[in-house]
Amino acid sequence: MDKKEEYSETKGRTTIDPGVLIRIAKLTTLGVHGVNSMASGPHKVGSIIRKNYAEGIHVDVENNTVYADIYLTLNHDVDLYKTSQEIQEKVSRAITEMVGMNVGKINIHIEDINYVTKKP
Repeated sequence: MDKKEEYSETKGRTTIDPGVLIRIAKLTTLGVHGVNSMASGPHKVGSIIRKNYAEGIHVDVENNTVYADIYLTLNHDVDLYKTSQEIQEKVSRAITEMVGMNVGKINIHIEDINYVTKKP
């Protein structure tokens, strides 16, 4: 006898800490070709203590929609615009697929360019 369970009501609620969203965005960003490292972000007095900010990424969540600012250093040998677009697409997809939240904007802030090449 095949029996399926159906849940007409949820058993509780799920909350996702902004730190989880930051981690997803960071790991996804670092996986994109041309990204050298995360940058520290804006250097303003108020930015020292920012809510939902860590490791070069700031996230806001409003009405189940994620907005992010990503601060990074790119390598000199990549197309900055195309690399930024790839980061936006991949971070947006990762957040949507992993946590099921909508994504509003993913703003990319290129803070520096790395001209140092690694020797083989």
